[in-house]
Amino acid sequence: MARPQTKTFDKIKTVAENRRARYDYYIDETLEAGIVLTGTEVKSLRFGEGSIAESYAEVRNGEVWLVNSNLPEFSHGNRFNHVPKRPRKLLLNEREIARLQGSVERKGMTLVPLSIYFNGRGRAKVELALARGKNVADKRQTSKDRDWQRQKARVMREHG
Repeated sequence: MARPQTKTFDKIKTVAENRRARYDYYIDETLEAGIVLTGTEVKSLRFGEGSIAESYAEVRNGEVWLVNSNLPEFSHGNRFNHVPKRPRKLLLNEREIARLQGSVERKGMTLVPLSIYFNGRGRAKVELALARGKNVADKRQTSKDRDWQRQKARVMREHG
């Protein structure tokens, strides 16, 4: 039986990407979540500003929150501007939230945001991953594998 293909999301414009997450974690499953934003936060994202490098998601009181993400203040936002590092609510189904909470509590997994992007309808979305942490030896092996793949591709280009 063929292995099921991973689901790709309709990413029109990627705003922020957590590139370190794939180095620090084993990604088991990815899912798409909506994000509750204020007007100036959306404008700031549309200008391509934002960082999720140190952020994570947690389940509190049956809701999922994106913690420690940085969306800088909008330059023309006057007194109605937003707080840059406030927790932001993620929009998921109750069944998905319950499954994620069970995985985090029982299996010791982590919810890591991989990217923030705008989909085809212009909505801001977060690609969220259910991940397990890597130790130092695993990270070393990952970098060795990546270097080997790069060398192999270089040799194949040169000789054939």
